[in-house]
Amino acid sequence: MKKSRILLSATAAVALLGTSACVTDPNTGERKVSRTAIGAGVGGTLGYLLGGVIGGNTARIIGAGIGGSAGAVVGKQFDDQIRELDEELEGTGVDVEEIGDQDAILVRLPDGVTFASGSATINPGFYDSLNSVANSLIQYPNSLVDVYGFTDTTGSDSLNQRLSEQRAQAVADYLASRGVARSRLATRGYGESYDYLRIKTADGVAEPLNRRVEIKIIPISQDDVNAARAQ
Repeated sequence: MKKSRILLSATAAVALLGTSACVTDPNTGERKVSRTAIGAGVGGTLGYLLGGVIGGNTARIIGAGIGGSAGAVVGKQFDDQIRELDEELEGTGVDVEEIGDQDAILVRLPDGVTFASGSATINPGFYDSLNSVANSLIQYPNSLVDVYGFTDTTGSDSLNQRLSEQRAQAVADYLASRGVARSRLATRGYGESYDYLRIKTADGVAEPLNRRVEIKIIPISQDDVNAARAQ
């Protein structure tokens, strides 16, 4: 099996996981690794999460129709949304974490459970979790939403790049089907890049956990709206 070309920082070195770090696949009952049990926060150190909005925010703010209802500051709405998401998704294996200083909310769907290997079809057992995310996005409409897809290292680079794009699109399409304005959504695939964590298998080989999708919720303030309109 080939190695991923982009490695984790030292803080996300190889971990040895037990059954306490697992979540149950809702369809098969199989135990899978849960990032919540590992501990959140590692992903927040990765550059792609700290970067800007996919495609830039000016046209997307205008296109999404975010306007007079946006607050002067993000503050309380951000705190309320991240707290409510954390409560709604507790025990599902989904991580919810803050990126930067109220720059964004990251919702990370767990490796190996959301999608089968080689598939971009969402496991129906995760619909409830995505419904919670969709309801939150509808309740708090003043944000843009970037959806990132990833794969493990099985298969060719080109296949995995395409598969990661399809996974991101599948999640965005599902959110749109639940009523989230499609104009708020953008997608990007990262293929095998950006391993979240590696675990030791029984034979001592470090395997990446990377078959996942991340939903980045970027809050938009009235100042952001005004700046977009001024350009």
